[in-house]
Amino acid sequence: RDGVRRYWRGDAGMTRDLAARLLGSAEKFDHSGRAATSSVNYITSHDGFTLHDLVSYTVKRNEANGEDNRDGHSENHSDNLGVEGATDDPAIRAARALRKRNLLATLFLSQGVPMLLAGDEIGQTQGGNNNAYAQDNDTSWLDWDHADAALMAFVARLAALRRAHPVLRQRRFLHARARPSDGVRDVIWRRPDGREPGPQDWHDPAFRCLCVELRMAAEGGDPSREAMLAVFNCGPAVALALPDTAPGWQLILDTTHPDLTEGPAPAEAPAQSVLLLRARPARSHGGTP
Repeated sequence: RDGVRRYWRGDAGMTRDLAARLLGSAEKFDHSGRAATSSVNYITSHDGFTLHDLVSYTVKRNEANGEDNRDGHSENHSDNLGVEGATDDPAIRAARALRKRNLLATLFLSQGVPMLLAGDEIGQTQGGNNNAYAQDNDTSWLDWDHADAALMAFVARLAALRRAHPVLRQRRFLHARARPSDGVRDVIWRRPDGREPGPQDWHDPAFRCLCVELRMAAEGGDPSREAMLAVFNCGPAVALALPDTAPGWQLILDTTHPDLTEGPAPAEAPAQSVLLLRARPARSHGGTP
């Protein structure tokens, strides 16, 4: 949770931690024959800021709890994106909406089991209260009358993508091993220029755009040739060189254009974005797709 929060907040040096979380924290959970589903991922939970408040407040506001604001976490790795709390500024509201989509896309594109805090899909706020256990009132009740319909539709799309593509929700952990079926590794990390990152890149504070090419786990022996490329860019727009390990790529998710469902392969990763691309299948010898 904290590594993903800090990556999207723009903290330097968090790309390596993001990579570990994208693979379901295999370094912690892949032992004793455990399945990848033993890893549960979440951005927010009942204890802490809601997703909306995570991008709207830099400090907790728990005065109503009667403990002089001493309760609740003090370090939330949050960012208000320019104004503390509610605002009518359209630029800040747009930046917050994009940050929420990026956080949610990271959650749904990670291996393991995604856990979504009830209300995050509709933009629920607790007014900065990150420990609302004592608030059986409007602070903690879900406000369906003001639900964010666009965000709810985006979360539904993420869930549908995860369900439609087994490579995004595998039962076996991935370790960048060659698959017996085609000799291609099940995970290939890439920089935006298409090259694989070296040891120095993982420790470079300027390494802010991470690409990961995913296939079914080598250990499972699944011959499926489905491949996905996910791009996580917490920095400025950057030119994107797509891998030649597939005949071509098709864009199926872009958090900067949440209504897009399909498009051509992009030439760049937009600033502050998550992209998901699907490998195009090879053409048959008869020339039909």
